[in-house]
Amino acid sequence: MKKTIATEKAPGAIGPYSQAVEAGGFIYASVQLGLNPATGEFGKDVQEQARLSLSNVQAILEAAGSHMNQVVKATVFLKHMNDFVSVNEVYSSFFEQPYPARSAVEVARLPKDALVEIEVIALKGE
Repeated sequence: MKKTIATEKAPGAIGPYSQAVEAGGFIYASVQLGLNPATGEFGKDVQEQARLSLSNVQAILEAAGSHMNQVVKATVFLKHMNDFVSVNEVYSSFFEQPYPARSAVEVARLPKDALVEIEVIALKGE
């Protein structure tokens, strides 16, 4: 059985998908752009977009009854791999050890020409 997770504290889906889905004791959060949910505007640079993306992930997890410490896997999509270190600086402020497993890949293009987007899989919460 699966349950849809939605919150107004993160940008709404821009297509036929859910912000997150709970299934089998896990929360599968869709990729989050670095958008301010109140204004719909992107952060001014890759670090601000990463911070907004992770803040949006955090809001979704909280709506699902989970939190960032429950993340077991993250995927970071970058417009430019040269931004890897800058995004890591922001990323490390949202997680503590033991860190989740993670992939980071450079992609040809992101929705709305974003600089970064992040998705996670988390445990339901304790």
